[in-house]
Amino acid sequence: MSALDDGFGGYLVLALVAVIAHEPWRWLGLILARNLTVESEIFIWVRAVATALVAGLVMRLVLFPAGVLADVALHARLAALVGAIAVFALTRRRLGYGIVAGAVLLVIARHLTRAT
Repeated sequence: MSALDDGFGGYLVLALVAVIAHEPWRWLGLILARNLTVESEIFIWVRAVATALVAGLVMRLVLFPAGVLADVALHARLAALVGAIAVFALTRRRLGYGIVAGAVLLVIARHLTRAT
């Protein structure tokens, strides 16, 4: 039995490939962004594009879900989104709290949907 046959080896290879694919770009970004200021036009543009991409992905997940999320009704997904945004705003823009709140609300909504 080789090291890749134990069930763990595949995950190890996957993690290694992910690191090899992503880390050089992260380091290049670090080197290139060393002299950028957060108020520069390019930085503001990149932040706006990144924010738009995340917003688009979130709305795609809410409106056109796949997998287990498709089992949760649209109104419940929208309520979880609104709840997550509310927690994010109430906790002085702490992203982690908003994400956890949204996930908890989705789990509760899915449980309630399955119970009825």
